[in-house]
Amino acid sequence: MDENVSALVVDAAAVADLAEDLRAARFTVDAVGELWGGPAGDALLRDQPVLARRALRAAGAAHRLAALASLFLLGDAVPADALAAALPTLGLERAAALGLIARRGHEVVPRVDLRPYAFTDELGAQEWWIASDLGELALRSALPVGHVLGVGGASLTLAGLMMPGVGAGVGVGAPDQEARVLDLGTGCGIQALHARRHAAHVVATDISPRALWFTEFNAALNGVTGIETRLGSMFEPVAGERFDRVVSNPPFVITPRTEGVPAYEYRDGGMEGDAIVASFVEGVGAHLEPGGTAQLLGNWEYREGEDGLDRVRGWVEASAVPLDAWVVEREVQDAARYAETWIRDGGTLPGTPEHEALLTAWVDDFERRGVTAVGFGYLLLRRPAGAATGAGADASRGAGAHGEGTAPAAPAAPTLARYERLGQPIAAPHSLGGHLRAALAGHDAQAALSDDELAASSCLVAPDISEARHFRPGDDDPSVIELRQGGGFSRVIGVDPALAALVGACDGTLPIGALIGAIAQLMDAPEPALREELLPRVRELLELGVLVLVPAGAPDADQR
Repeated sequence: MDENVSALVVDAAAVADLAEDLRAARFTVDAVGELWGGPAGDALLRDQPVLARRALRAAGAAHRLAALASLFLLGDAVPADALAAALPTLGLERAAALGLIARRGHEVVPRVDLRPYAFTDELGAQEWWIASDLGELALRSALPVGHVLGVGGASLTLAGLMMPGVGAGVGVGAPDQEARVLDLGTGCGIQALHARRHAAHVVATDISPRALWFTEFNAALNGVTGIETRLGSMFEPVAGERFDRVVSNPPFVITPRTEGVPAYEYRDGGMEGDAIVASFVEGVGAHLEPGGTAQLLGNWEYREGEDGLDRVRGWVEASAVPLDAWVVEREVQDAARYAETWIRDGGTLPGTPEHEALLTAWVDDFERRGVTAVGFGYLLLRRPAGAATGAGADASRGAGAHGEGTAPAAPAAPTLARYERLGQPIAAPHSLGGHLRAALAGHDAQAALSDDELAASSCLVAPDISEARHFRPGDDDPSVIELRQGGGFSRVIGVDPALAALVGACDGTLPIGALIGAIAQLMDAPEPALREELLPRVRELLELGVLVLVPAGAPDADQR
């Protein structure tokens, strides 16, 4: 798309007609997949369009879906009359006025990537169309620095991590009419669209006018209201405001601040090293309502003598507003491999002089700053319920100020500080949001209980938990006992016989303390020592979603 896209205004009537044409042509994920077949779809994931092009040619230029897929998914020119037949309500002139296409004689070429996007969350199945800038496959060259990214791997990951339910009730259902969400660095608007399913109002910000135009266009195309766009960097567009949820797929890629190294807006925040993520972590607390959460993806550096997760812990502790933190590191790449990954992401091919020059600049930057590796992962931050403190004391919810002269209540202290490395494959990586929400609830439930209160409580085993026992040949007793989580992070948790017995007996009928007493008798172990050993493990299993507390006053398990 040309640089003047920022001057375009989304024509609501034209966008509505486009949506009607896309529906009529069955421009859906399933229909496109059926049209070009599974092998072609798999090949496209490897950036190989040959099979898809052959299938679309076989369908014929008069096939409405084939014309749309050729143009918007593969970036190929199509005959003008074929596209006119595919967009009969919108028409070619209005499609060009919207910025979707350009005429080239008897053909049309795309100016945007426009594709169907399907997903299922706790609210059910949904399908949208998402427009963004043309990708490398269509451009047949390296990406321009102002590129607005579509739905990629990182955005799918964050969408899957987004916890369902926003606001005081944190319920799952109709959008909370009071809840407000901030999507910082919205790009094409995909996270804003997901957030709008749970909150009545979403503020989407970006430094790119192009990105904001795509966000407005995509919202209109899918009939989604309640998304407000604002131009600006980091928290500048929302100064003095607080939100129930902040989500961000920030431009976290660590890029050398060296002449000749492209600074892509969609991935480079313009700061040295991992400072963009550090700035977000240290500043987001002032923009969260008490009890509000922030979810983001990020990179962090490993430096000589400094662990990457320790760096993140330092950012959290530097926040003027105390924060709960759950940080999951999914991957670590050595400095050179990290550089190669992102150079290729920009469209510069290995073996070229340009690639060698960029790799040299990246490695020089890492060596100068003592960076040995880079971690990637997920951050879940929460402002504990309580009054504002520090830099956030004067922030207001939305545009309205809090009541004057109201004495603030004592702020709540953080209770969660979990920093962990989880590199194992995840069975359902794009549906982690529900697990995170349940695990936070489990943490809060156990943190509110003293040891005596926990011992007096009953638990159930989560439905996705199984047990595996490993025996050496000829042994009667297992050498290894594991609890395996079918959902969530697909954890495998080693347990000893006492804890395995406790978990196996958690059917909600007897309190934890009584179970520990019975196990102590069976194992001929002192009950006080066993209780001291097992209660912290029970707390951990509640935090991980392995066990679930039975609410006080709930009926016995045989009545449920």
